[in-house]
Amino acid sequence: MRFSARTNWNTEESGLARAHRLRVEAGLPIADLTASNPTRCGFTYDPGLLAALSNPEAFDYNPQPKGVLSAREAVCGYYAGHSVAVNPEQIVLTTSTSEAYSYLFKLLCDPGSEILVAQPGYPLFDFLAVVDDVALKVTPLFYDHGWQIDPEGFRQSITPQTRAIVLVHPNNPTGHFTKPWEAAELARLCREFDLSLIVDEVFLDYSFGGRSSGHRNTSFAAGLEGVPVFVVSGLSKIAGLPQMKAAWIVATGPESDQALERLDVIADTFLSVNAPVQCALPLWLQGMEQIQRQIRERVGANLTELDRQLERQQTVRRLEVEGGWYAVLRIPALCPDEQTVAALLEQGVWVHPGYFFGMADSGWLVVSLLGPEGEFSAGVSGLLAYLVS
Repeated sequence: MRFSARTNWNTEESGLARAHRLRVEAGLPIADLTASNPTRCGFTYDPGLLAALSNPEAFDYNPQPKGVLSAREAVCGYYAGHSVAVNPEQIVLTTSTSEAYSYLFKLLCDPGSEILVAQPGYPLFDFLAVVDDVALKVTPLFYDHGWQIDPEGFRQSITPQTRAIVLVHPNNPTGHFTKPWEAAELARLCREFDLSLIVDEVFLDYSFGGRSSGHRNTSFAAGLEGVPVFVVSGLSKIAGLPQMKAAWIVATGPESDQALERLDVIADTFLSVNAPVQCALPLWLQGMEQIQRQIRERVGANLTELDRQLERQQTVRRLEVEGGWYAVLRIPALCPDEQTVAALLEQGVWVHPGYFFGMADSGWLVVSLLGPEGEFSAGVSGLLAYLVS
């Protein structure tokens, strides 16, 4: 059989993944500092959320490419909570933000077109770009009293093949919220080079200052003057329901009507969002605060515990974080991070190496703040015992 070049991945199990699997199979203890699945982190969900899937309206097959109106109106209500007015006609429902990206890459790119994305960042983009025959170019964030976008770095990366800039607001894993001056600089580049801006806002509600933190967690769904902006988000983080597979695109800016017409055709080709989920989406968004409150409390408590333990030593330091549910640690760059992570696993601590998110091969670890507090505290203690000894 002949396969496409786009699927020519190395699918062999990595050494770290194998070591982790073998430890799990052996029943040995592991303090998991990588936990990112809210459904497995001990949060309490309202059982009524499942009842929403039995809505009799789901028996009616109503193939609306953008999604049924009631679900899109519920998404509008979510943005109203962020003081942004969005019309249901601006919204296209998808099963996931991954699918939303794929739709947008199909909308904006020809084979070989380029997308710019800031790093550190989540490695999912690498696979999505390859599957859609798009070239991904990374532009580093830099750290100086907090993470910052480098507008000149973006400018130097732009070529005639560049079609869009991808922004994660707040960034995963750095927790960096895009500041107004950064948004203004990116908007200037988009206008100058005729680019679109794709903004991932799945962590928007998880600011360490809460919704009262002002401009930091302002949604890009409000638009930028003269710039085609496509916001992607979904229930995975907003409602802590990654298994329900519901997300969306919000389109705004010049030529958004034509963009939405084309997105309508793309979505109509797949019609992937199932009826029960669309019918349940309004109720799930109404109840999002229950899970968000638990997540914010957990993340805040774990961040406080992390800082408490870090104060006792000078070897490891935490970089500034503004939102999301990860923290980046700077460690001595004495050996490749893969070796450090493997050694920590032998001590019963499982943590992400920084290179997983596009950082250098040594000197960086990333910890999730989402896990149960006792397990998190024990994991940090084990991590510091190894690194500081």
